[in-house]
Amino acid sequence: MMRTYTIGCCMILLCMQAQAQKGVNSLYSAYGIGDLEEKDYSRNFGTGSAGIARPSGNFLNELNPASYGRIPMETFFFEASVAAKSITYNSSTVNQSAGDISFKRFALGFKVNPRWGLSFGLMPYSRVDFKLINNTSIAGTGAEVQNAVEGSGGINRLYFSNGVKLMKNFYAGLSSALLFGPITITDSLGNNEIRSEERSFYRAFNFTAGIQYTGTAGDWVIGAGATYRWQTRLQSEAEMAIRDENDNVLFDGGDSKGSYYLPPQIGFGLSMNNEHLTLLADYRRQQWEDVNNRTKTDFRYVNSQRFAGGMEYSFYKYYFDKRIEHLSVQAGLSYHTGYIQVKGEKIRDFGLSVGASLPSRTGHLRYYLGLEGGQRGTAGSGLITENYFNVVLHLGLKDNWFFKRKEL
Repeated sequence: MMRTYTIGCCMILLCMQAQAQKGVNSLYSAYGIGDLEEKDYSRNFGTGSAGIARPSGNFLNELNPASYGRIPMETFFFEASVAAKSITYNSSTVNQSAGDISFKRFALGFKVNPRWGLSFGLMPYSRVDFKLINNTSIAGTGAEVQNAVEGSGGINRLYFSNGVKLMKNFYAGLSSALLFGPITITDSLGNNEIRSEERSFYRAFNFTAGIQYTGTAGDWVIGAGATYRWQTRLQSEAEMAIRDENDNVLFDGGDSKGSYYLPPQIGFGLSMNNEHLTLLADYRRQQWEDVNNRTKTDFRYVNSQRFAGGMEYSFYKYYFDKRIEHLSVQAGLSYHTGYIQVKGEKIRDFGLSVGASLPSRTGHLRYYLGLEGGQRGTAGSGLITENYFNVVLHLGLKDNWFFKRKEL
């Protein structure tokens, strides 16, 4: 048990250290509320982040809260994920690279009774990290000065999810989440001689419902799942000020309040598995065109769609007539059209992923390594193509808690 607690503490420290790292520079996070985190950095990562129809049997699956109804009895899960990312930016005038490491997930989960399982955790919801530099003319002088616009921050998702068994083969779940976090935009002239800084803090409660069904067809277990995330009104409190190079306030714009709407999202998933092989397919859609009307012309909101599919093959060993999962390998792909259109161009993201999972010698701790390569954006219309490579480390602790020994 002491070893279990030690591993758990190490996982928390790993997450805290990764969260403090500086992110990569992404042009497309300058729009809306930044880059929305659409990938799942759990054991679903290698299957293209598909898993809406998958149960939480060997890991916690937040893609569908109904999955928690199938957490094994007397089982406790503790999970954490970090990701390293490398990006190469390409355009007609730019060819640069960047990289970072960041926290992606922390989660706990267990079964309360034979029909009810729950989980809670923390993960990113959106991310803002960009810096744009150009030269601008000073009106009336003809002189040029360097102008830099920089954004940082993002929104986090702190969630509490429940899953229950309704009847044989049917499960339902509800995830309640607090969305919160700051986004800061700084616009400076010259060598930071004068700059305007706008800092916005967002917060809201967000709810997602899900259902799952499991049946059999010959040697195959067939699964289906669906999710619905309600529209959310993000409340924002912003403060704006103009400062000089010595940080003296030249103008205080005061505080202001506003709203930002997240549209509803629907998702559907299918799964098939036999003794060793699991096949997965997901579809998600979010209606952005009808929210957050704006007058600017640099970008506009468009409906986003995400297609994902993958496979997993697992090997098993037997200990005292008990079947234990050993090595699992994965492969998958995903295609995502983002929620913004810049200069008439939709921001598309295509990725290929693989993954492998292996238990520790005792079997309580499971190591997962996921790899993904892909491309986002376009070099047309003066924009930038991002060629990226992700490495995900997911650690999952699965232990038998609440277990009472029988006296002979």
